[in-house]
Amino acid sequence: MLAASELQGIASQIRAAQAEARQIAPITSRLPTFDLPSAYAVAQLIHDDRVARGAIAVGRKIGFTNADMWEAYGVREPIWAHIYDRTLARLPATGGTCSLGGFVEPMIEPEIAFHFHAAPPVGADLRRLLACIDWVALSFEIVHCHFPGWKFQAADAVADGSLHGALLLGEPVAIGQLAPDPIAALEAFSVELCRDGERVAVGRGGNVLGNPLSALAHLIAVLSKQPQGLQLQANEIVTTGTITPAKSVQPGETWQAKLRGIGLPDLAVAFVA
Repeated sequence: MLAASELQGIASQIRAAQAEARQIAPITSRLPTFDLPSAYAVAQLIHDDRVARGAIAVGRKIGFTNADMWEAYGVREPIWAHIYDRTLARLPATGGTCSLGGFVEPMIEPEIAFHFHAAPPVGADLRRLLACIDWVALSFEIVHCHFPGWKFQAADAVADGSLHGALLLGEPVAIGQLAPDPIAALEAFSVELCRDGERVAVGRGGNVLGNPLSALAHLIAVLSKQPQGLQLQANEIVTTGTITPAKSVQPGETWQAKLRGIGLPDLAVAFVA
């Protein structure tokens, strides 16, 4: 891992880029020794600064759980970051709006989000994980990138908050209302992602590490091995990664996710400047 002074300097660069909604050259292009442990240490420094300034951590996002995206973005495993009260918005059942001001090269990702009523134990199987969850929601994560053209290495993405911009949360549904067998439904359901009424992508729950619950299990295992990684707690929301390829968004567009095979309502959002 890099020296503490180097980590603090990188954190300052990324904090400034985030605050000013501008892009910088990837850290790895200037410092080839910048690796994942160093990146998570930088992310922790930025997280600590945000909390000190009043932000409240309300959950986690898992990124790159869809292996179809690994080659395009130069990653080989999922990554994670915190979600904050300032980056979480709840959309009404009829749909809502989202301003793209402050985002850099934003993209939209339809994702399954879970809420924990109890802290999940390390090593839990999917059914034991399910018992720690009280509700599920379809969501849109807005991801954005402070590196030009979405060109980066995994360490760059981790340091940049795993590219988290906002989580737009749909209507929560009790876990028992998803389907007679929630685990099977979470693997097999399908989603159609539409822009202004035109289908632009399709996906299924199995695209997310085989099952969105498997993404949760992966995160719990990763956190257990990271010195700075606080384990998941009760009342956290975790969004598990995109079901379809991420798609660029622009002001004036309306996006909708249509689900089949699971008891979750569809979700829609209109983007404004």
